[in-house]
Amino acid sequence: MRVKGGTVTRRRHNKIISAVKGQYGSRGRLFRRSNEAWLKSAWYSYRDRRTRKRDLRRLWITRINAAARIHGTSYSRLVHGLRQANIALDRKVLADIAVRDPRTFADIVQSALSAS
Repeated sequence: MRVKGGTVTRRRHNKIISAVKGQYGSRGRLFRRSNEAWLKSAWYSYRDRRTRKRDLRRLWITRINAAARIHGTSYSRLVHGLRQANIALDRKVLADIAVRDPRTFADIVQSALSAS
């Protein structure tokens, strides 16, 4: 006697279809198209969680460089000065200070430039 897996298969199919609900056309209705869409979206989200880290770091560096050039120096000179002055601020915090509190950023730049 064979075991029929109808209810288990139906549950698995419905789980995938509900995961991609709202997609265009058959991607949200038919199991095979839904499964393709779900696999692709899972891979994109996995990949882009890593890509987001690169993109944000690039954004922070751009902001720091723009703010540093206002104060007459470049990004690389500023980072070198920060290392010389033993100021341990990461790029995320430094970019946030540059955008939200320009006076504090100016003080940081001055102390970094005087140390190098």
